[in-house]
Amino acid sequence: MNAPERTAGTEPYIGRWWHVLEDGRMQCDLCPRDCRLHEGQRGACFVRMRGEGDWRDKMILTTYGRSSGFCVDPIEKKPLNHFYPGSSVLSFGTAGCNLACKFCQNWDISKSRDFDRLADRASPETIARAAEELGCRSVAFTYNDPVIFAEYAMDVADSCRARGVKAVAVTAGYIHEQPRREFYAKMDAANVDLKAFTEEFYVKLSGAHLQPVLDTLAYLKHETDVWFEVTTLLIPGKNDSDAEIEAECQWIMRELGPEVPLHFSAFHPDWKMMDTPPTPARTLTRARNIALKEGLHYVYTGNVHDVEGGSTVCPHCGSVVIERDWYRMLAYRLSDDGRCSRCGSAIPGRFEHFDLKAAFGPRRIPVRLSATA
Repeated sequence: MNAPERTAGTEPYIGRWWHVLEDGRMQCDLCPRDCRLHEGQRGACFVRMRGEGDWRDKMILTTYGRSSGFCVDPIEKKPLNHFYPGSSVLSFGTAGCNLACKFCQNWDISKSRDFDRLADRASPETIARAAEELGCRSVAFTYNDPVIFAEYAMDVADSCRARGVKAVAVTAGYIHEQPRREFYAKMDAANVDLKAFTEEFYVKLSGAHLQPVLDTLAYLKHETDVWFEVTTLLIPGKNDSDAEIEAECQWIMRELGPEVPLHFSAFHPDWKMMDTPPTPARTLTRARNIALKEGLHYVYTGNVHDVEGGSTVCPHCGSVVIERDWYRMLAYRLSDDGRCSRCGSAIPGRFEHFDLKAAFGPRRIPVRLSATA
């Protein structure tokens, strides 16, 4: 029943991970929301729906092959600081989201109910070919959460792998166990957004729960070879207390280990939290100092100019191996296999031969793929 099926012509794309309940409703088994749908009804993410008429016994992914736009970005913008640093990534998203964050920084895409925003159409093979032709080391599923368009992302990842292009998921990690296994089997890297470290925050400000995200992080660490980094957006008065930051860092140390990079990024007023002030740079510095004190080796500040907080330091000899100012790379002192040029210690991540002159830098280049789709 739940095998994927790509139909021809104008017929809908039949999605995975669902079952029919005894009362006749269809339950979506993709994420912990467990949406139970009547005929023609959409899930909370808006893009997964139960079909109507001849399709009433199928789950339909309404955004397969459609994007809100493509851009070439620096990989550090995802943010990933230990995954082919200095390289470029072809980034795209669709519409909708399975969380309801009141502070969403991409709300015009993730909260969109307007499919006219999905202006660019592209097959998985077109995306992989475009990434290769544009010189991108990877493709990132971002802007909105790729969990909700998992089938599309997985097909793109397969096409990318065939061309030697890596696949990156930028996600909140809110996904059930079985689809999680299938989804991350296709991914090379991920940045997981750990939005806070209290259940109250997740329920009140994200419409979700904390534990499934922690489960995803533990799964990535202990059961996959996916390179992943963690990001926490610090919001003044909501998740930026010393106690909460300490608790988060202690959990990361205990469950994930000291070598998983952690990014603290700055909030700016948006969506339904326009009255909340932006995050002061000193808050990010304070959080970074707490994380380093708790034993984490690679802690970064984001959305601010902070050379110290943006740079990668060898934890063994203390030398700066990658110096950054926001998305601009100022120095690169790693060997081709990711070893400190001073002491030879291995820095965890994915590295290859790199010339600082080839760094993509802080550019953002919009591209259109529809002409070649």
